[in-house]
Amino acid sequence: MEGSTKGERKLLLALAMGDPCGISPELTARLAADAQVAGACRLVVIGDRRVFASGCRDAGLADPELPAWRPGGAAPASHAFHDLGHLDPAAVARGAASAAGGAFALANFTTALALARDGALEAVTFTPFNKHAMRLARPDYDDEIAVITETLRAARHGREFNILGGLWNARVTSHIPLKDVAAHLTVEAITAAGLLAARCMREAGFAQPRLAVAGLNPHAGDGGSFGREEIEVIAPAVARLRAEGVATTGPLPADTVFVRARKGEFDAVLTMYHDQGQIAMKLMGFEAGVTFIGGYDVPVCTPAHGTAYDIAGRGRADLGAARNAVLLAAAMAERRRNQFPRRKTA
Repeated sequence: MEGSTKGERKLLLALAMGDPCGISPELTARLAADAQVAGACRLVVIGDRRVFASGCRDAGLADPELPAWRPGGAAPASHAFHDLGHLDPAAVARGAASAAGGAFALANFTTALALARDGALEAVTFTPFNKHAMRLARPDYDDEIAVITETLRAARHGREFNILGGLWNARVTSHIPLKDVAAHLTVEAITAAGLLAARCMREAGFAQPRLAVAGLNPHAGDGGSFGREEIEVIAPAVARLRAEGVATTGPLPADTVFVRARKGEFDAVLTMYHDQGQIAMKLMGFEAGVTFIGGYDVPVCTPAHGTAYDIAGRGRADLGAARNAVLLAAAMAERRRNQFPRRKTA
């Protein structure tokens, strides 16, 4: 994959350090040393050099001593570091959620988003957060989407997509109790989710994405025997998506739709709730999956796995998903650069 347009410098992406108590420091160090990442983009690592140094030790890597970069300064020639100097790693315990760890990750993330919002960086990537730690630091924290919307000053919330190779998973509802899912399913909500999925996939290079829509109930309701959501809500939304020019099939039984998608019949599956798709995607490729948060002017990507507190500091973190997240963000940012040049692109 080419990391920059011919005649232009490589893309400049933010890499916000995630939870310092898990594998995020190690993953950050490995990303900064990775040849594929360096071939695709320039990273501005945002965090604390002391935490980054601890990640280098975890990974068994020499500290690359990335040059310092400050907002408003000259664009770096290669990877650089924006040191917020806000956490001594000795002040937090590895392997457990903490308010200090959550505050560290949140400060890095919002700094990265603000820089991208203002045109200094072309995409945002981050190593894993822990939601409990984030709530310890900020009690009103809901999820990354709310933080992104607020910091980017966006008109509306985006949505999470899980990506494994060429297969995408979009969802209609996300971080809500399972008992509330059916009440949140409307023709309008399903249609909006499908249209956004198709738009984001086109931005990622799909000329005409093929979308499968999962049912809510067992056997996709079995003709109304196990519920009527498929008949009264999901099928009308599928019809509306087709009318909007999206190649859409469904509603299909959720227990087989990913089998068909994995065989290449579909490019994406639109599921009705969080775990309906997450379980399938993580079973197919836990060490490689990416979460893309779409619907904003700035691509935002992260590995689909979590902070892995159980192996923190042991040098065992797998780089696959984190590398894929950065490469996807770079690819999407490059397409945006070509189509919609930004005012401060370095």
